[in-house]
Amino acid sequence: MISKIINMVDRIKDEEDRLLESMFESAPIADDGFSVSVVRRVRRRLWLRRLAIPLAALIGGAVAIKPLTGFVMAVANLSALLPPELIGSATKFVPQLPTTQLPTIVLGAMLLAAILLGLRTLEE
Repeated sequence: MISKIINMVDRIKDEEDRLLESMFESAPIADDGFSVSVVRRVRRRLWLRRLAIPLAALIGGAVAIKPLTGFVMAVANLSALLPPELIGSATKFVPQLPTTQLPTIVLGAMLLAAILLGLRTLEE
């Protein structure tokens, strides 16, 4: 069922309505493809911006892998300075953790933190 109010508005038009309709009924302006090229350029820049940040993050991550592994190894070497009682209490929480795997676990934890931080920055 169509509302009578809408039909009344369509039938009764004042001078301003007719003027507005005449303004918008005009033929489109010939621009020789200018508007198409502008839309194409805007879309291209939009995709460039969408891809630039993840690509820069990947390149930066690739560059930072070697210093990151050196940092992890330095942290692992510093963990050798900790008292054995402290390391022994930490191994109670992780079953059968040999001290030779400690650098690998530290590296995994740091990579997990870096990935989570990177994903959060990509969301912003």
